[in-house]
Amino acid sequence: MNSHNSLKVDLYELTMAAGYFQNKVEARATFELSCHTMPKNRSFLVACGLEQVVEYILNLRFSDEDVAFLKDLPVFRHAKGNFFDYLKNFKFSGDVWAMPEGEIFFAREPVLQVEAPIIEAQVLETCLLSVMNIESVVAAKAARVVAAASADGVARGVIDFGSRRAHGPEAGVLAARAAYAAGCIGTSNVYAGKEFGIPAYGTIAHSWVEAFDGEQEAFERYHAVFPENTVLLVDTYDTVGCVRKIVSMPLKAHLKGIRLDSGDLKVLSKKARGILDKAGLAHVKILASGNLNEYKIAGLVKARAPIDSFGVGTDMVTSRDCPALDLTYKLVQIQEKDGTVKYKSKTSPQKKTIPGRKQVFRHFDHKGMFRKDVIGLATEKAPEGARPLLRPVIRDGKLTEALPSLETVRQSVAEGLAKLPSSFKNIYKSKSVKPGYTSIILQLISELL
Repeated sequence: MNSHNSLKVDLYELTMAAGYFQNKVEARATFELSCHTMPKNRSFLVACGLEQVVEYILNLRFSDEDVAFLKDLPVFRHAKGNFFDYLKNFKFSGDVWAMPEGEIFFAREPVLQVEAPIIEAQVLETCLLSVMNIESVVAAKAARVVAAASADGVARGVIDFGSRRAHGPEAGVLAARAAYAAGCIGTSNVYAGKEFGIPAYGTIAHSWVEAFDGEQEAFERYHAVFPENTVLLVDTYDTVGCVRKIVSMPLKAHLKGIRLDSGDLKVLSKKARGILDKAGLAHVKILASGNLNEYKIAGLVKARAPIDSFGVGTDMVTSRDCPALDLTYKLVQIQEKDGTVKYKSKTSPQKKTIPGRKQVFRHFDHKGMFRKDVIGLATEKAPEGARPLLRPVIRDGKLTEALPSLETVRQSVAEGLAKLPSSFKNIYKSKSVKPGYTSIILQLISELL
């Protein structure tokens, strides 16, 4: 994300900013980003997108062109000129605390906190919610897909094939990043490969096969250009007949794999594997794709379909069964110039928020497995044996330390998932997890709510 993102916000962020400025509201505010409710079919979520959030915050600027556009909007007709001068010189000066990327989290837990002059904290809302939503929702979905692919203990790779079905090119790139962080082995998105160092994968489309007079010619022409990386799409006409055709071709000895993209994948993969093995082509891998999700993959694994890897597109990149998280960015406290802290919360039914700047303390059992999370005030000391999840990321407008690499994030996801009891990973039955609260938080809640 770059400096061209300054106007990618909801208008009310900027009208409120003008209101704060004109009314000289200079308090230091703390906002927290959390998921208000868990999706019905999720037992855990994966924090993802912090790198893009930090990049946005540290580089947010309003160009002369941006400010001129805002000045011309009728809603700003009564805003004083010095507000627009303020925007021209805008630079974030506050603090950000966050769960590290790759951390497992649950509803009601603050994933990210912004503490800054209230104008600075307010204008960040739209982009923070947008970025954390797309990456976290896809990461959680991808983690389920990856787990389903290896549910029987056999390692099978999952490749992100979803860019063409994503909600726009940028969403496709961010989804590819999130999917890789959650355990996918690569992506079809070339830009994501360049930008994030994700292994890029690709085969051929049906159009390549149809562009030639026959499958044999199409395959030979492709193999001549990519002799070490030939993965042939075999379902353009007759899948089984095509595989039989391939085993009689000279290229068979150097063939890397075949891809099944339609039909009964269980039956076709078994027939294809039988033909390949009988021809002495045990080295040829089978990749399956075509409207797959964790449930279909789990069914194929259970049926012992001889599939080596899966290409997953629409369902993963859009998280079709849960396309958005109930993320919120709420004001939880204000600190006046004299140091007085005023706790803030929303009290309307179904939308109550917990006041105060908070910390999440994660507890583990004697085997190091996840036991529970407890939410307390940020000023509270971590209970013995518990690990505080939120850490400082930006202080006084500057990065506290280098952010972890995507490979490190990927490892963190794997480690976090490994510490979840198996009941959390049941894709057919979600587990309800509600964090606990410290006595101090409970007292604060009773006083304010």
